[in-house]
Formats: sequence, structure tokens, C-alpha cells
Amino acid sequence: MKTLQLNGHAALVTGSTRGIGAGIADGLQEAGARVLRHGRQPEPGQENVVLADLGSEDGVRQLLEDAFTREPELDLLVCNAGSFFDTDFLEMDVERFRKTMQLNVEQAYFLIQGFAKRLVEKGRTGSVVIISSTNGFQAEEGSTAYDTSKGALVMLTRSAALSLAPHGIRVNGVAPGLIITPLTSGWITTSPDKVRHYEKKILAGRLGNLEDCAGACVFLCSDASKYIYGQTIVVDGGLTVGQIGQFP
Repeated sequence: MKTLQLNGHAALVTGSTRGIGAGIADGLQEAGARVLRHGRQPEPGQENVVLADLGSEDGVRQLLEDAFTREPELDLLVCNAGSFFDTDFLEMDVERFRKTMQLNVEQAYFLIQGFAKRLVEKGRTGSVVIISSTNGFQAEEGSTAYDTSKGALVMLTRSAALSLAPHGIRVNGVAPGLIITPLTSGWITTSPDKVRHYEKKILAGRLGNLEDCAGACVFLCSDASKYIYGQTIVVDGGLTVGQIGQFP
């Protein structure tokens, strides 16, 4: 299907030197796009990496400036950067909460704004994909700030889509479920019983991998999804479909 090809497009994927972001960057590149990866520090063997600390005050401006300097024809943006800083709800403090919201929500908001301004100034169209999480739809114990931030990203997807559609810029989202990454494998795979529990709850019968998320992003960045606006695709193998899951 030719509309799934990204030849002639250029993409910036934030938080893409490892984990889900790296998988998405690989997928976009395989589909034909020129891809700029982003991280705070380079990873061995990776090319086309733009360095910027999105947790800093000037991080968004620096990233956009460097990215458009290196790839002036950027027309695809995947906002994947984010992290987890939670503690127990009764122990949560303002500093930790604000750090979560700044890195997971604020930088994405202004990165999309800055990206869109560049495209509007040049009279070009484009596509944005926001990576949220199933935590944006279902709460998880010990994740109040993270859950709140991911719920905000789901609404940002819809709100930004409404604002940018008149400019020919589509905004959609992907909400991953339990995906094996260097960040998550430490707690997901610590116990065989825990893995078996997850596998019984997930309709696909397995934990997710990086390619599962990459495919959804390629679709949303491509012309195959040109009539889709403001939607968040849940990529969780059916984890959130049922309430309880299978009994032993």
C-alpha cells in the first residue's frame, strides 16, 4: 500500500535514543522517512541524533532550532519524550509533581506549538503523533502524577488537532500498554508469576514490543490515515478491553 510509505518525509522523534522512541524512529526510517532522533546524550552507533534536555527551560527552543537547521523540510513530529517520577500519593510533593507535568506535558505542548509555527510560516502541511499511555485511560496504583500527565496528553491530542487542522497539520496519538523496554523490563519481568498474570490479562497473550508501537506511528504519519484527526490508538494487545482478564 503506497499510502503507508513515508518517502520524501522528514521526522523528528523525541526521546528516541532508546526504548519505544527508538523503535518508532526505526519504523519511520524503514517506511522511507528521513529521521532525526533526539536524546539528552548520544547512544553508541546511532546517527542523526539531536541533543537537548527537554527538562530545561530552553530545551524546546534549542531542539527545534537544531532540528530545523539540520532538516529544514521537517513535516513529521512524534512527541515521545517523558518519564516517571511518582511516589505514593500521600507522599507526593509539588516539586515532583511539577517535574512530571513539565517533562511529560508542558514540553510536548510547546514543542508542537513551535513545530506548527514553523510549518505555518512556510505554508507546509504536516503530521504530529503524541505518545501517551493506557495510563491516560486507566489509573495505576502508585502513579497518580504519571496518570494525570498521560490523561492530559490524550486531551492535548484532541485539542491540538482542533487548533491545527485549519493549517493542514493533523494531530493524533498512540497509547502504548505494557511494552518491554529498558525502562520497564526492570519491574515487568522481575517475577515469572507477574509476567504470567499480564499475559493472561492481555488478549494477544504476550507483552508488547517496540515494533507494535512503531507500526501505529507509521500509519498515523502516513497518507493512509489522512482522514483521521484527534484520535488516540491504544496499542496494548487488548489489555484494557476486559475488566478482569482470564481466570487460571
